[in-house]
Formats: sequence, C-alpha cells, structure tokens
Amino acid sequence: MSAAKKIRTSMKSAKKRNASINCWPKEDRPREKLFRKGEHNLSNSELLAILLRTGVQGSSAVDLARKILDKFKTFRTMSCADISHWKEFKGLGTAKIAQIKASIEIGRRFGEETKETKAKIKSSKDAAMFLMPRMRDLSREVFKILLLDSQNRIIDIAEITEGTVNEVLPIVREIFQKALQNFAASIICIHNHPSGNPQPSVEDKNFTRKLTQAGEALQVTVLDHIVIGNNVYFSFADKGLM
Repeated sequence: MSAAKKIRTSMKSAKKRNASINCWPKEDRPREKLFRKGEHNLSNSELLAILLRTGVQGSSAVDLARKILDKFKTFRTMSCADISHWKEFKGLGTAKIAQIKASIEIGRRFGEETKETKAKIKSSKDAAMFLMPRMRDLSREVFKILLLDSQNRIIDIAEITEGTVNEVLPIVREIFQKALQNFAASIICIHNHPSGNPQPSVEDKNFTRKLTQAGEALQVTVLDHIVIGNNVYFSFADKGLM
C-alpha cells in the first residue's frame, strides 16, 4: 500500500470513529452487534456507549465511552466516583450519569441474586466474600447481618443501620429483633470501613463484646463480626476476639 493510500485509509478510519454511530455500517453499531452476537461479545466501551446512546459533536458515543473508561479504568471505580469527577466530560449530563450508575448497581445486585440464598457459610472468608462486592466501595458505614439456620445456611441478609456503631444499644436491639423474627439460630455481623482499612476501632470492639453478651442471653449465637475494607477484611472470630 502506498503512503498516500495509507493516509487516505487512516483519514477515513478517523472520520468513521468521529461520526455518529447511525452513520456506521450496521454490523459495527454496538446495539445491532449486541443483538447479532450477544452482549458478552461487546467491549466495555461498546456496552457503555449503548447506555450513553448519543455522543457529542465530533465524537460518537463509543468515543465518549472510551474517554470515560480511560479516566476511571473500571466500572467499579465509576460506581463510587463522586459526581464532580464526571463534570469534565462535555455532553455528559446528570441523566446519563444517573443511568450509568444505576446500570452498574443493577449489575452488582444481579451478582448477589445469583448467589444461592441457602448458601452454607463455612468460614469467615465465605461470609466476607458474600458481601464484599457490595460493601467495599460504600462511602458511608453500613451494618448488615447474615441470618443463619442451624446448618449455617443463609436465611436472609438484613441491613440494620447506616452510620456508625457508636449507638450500641439501639443497634443490638434491632439486630436480635431481626434474628428472632426470622427464627435464626445464629448470626454474623458485617460492617464496612469506608477508609478501606478493616482494623476494628475501640467502638467496634466494645460493640462486639456487648453483642456477644446479648446473643448468649437470647440464645442466638453470634458467630462472627466482620469488618470489610478495600478487598480485605477483619474477622473477630479468626482473631479469637468473640
């Protein structure tokens, strides 16, 4: 291929990339490709482009999607990024940002639904990994409990409160109310540290002690209290602190 022909080909390719997706050959359009080949065959930028629907002047939705991915790298980072970090993208309004974040959250919840609700918890790692994808990126402290039957199978997951464990007694009361309502034989308490460091605070330790005492009185075994960090966790049971 001559140098001139290479330049013309490159210019045509650039023009295609910057053109509206509606001007692309049908086989190259993300939406049509999804229906023809299946969503699992699309790249991250193509999937994101379908959510964006339209690009901006001089850039297609795929171009805009690539710029977003270049900045955030992963969908996980997108999900926890503050709205201010999205402002640099021209043509990306609050409606599109909300749509992207909602879609990522749907994907996260789908991942939870595909786990067996009757899954058996055999270790602190089982419990931590069950809720790690949902809790590691939360910007506020959230407290959840796994309600277990006599075989350590999950009956349900309950969110108790959003905030901190400083208000010990009201939280303990609510935890065991949920446990007794669901006829749980035992529970595992899990909360996150938004800092990413799972090391327990003094309040966490005091709370765990009072929680265990209340469980003994009510004959509901507290198997563990797990603190979720950034892809790491701390288990009170593993450390012999229960």
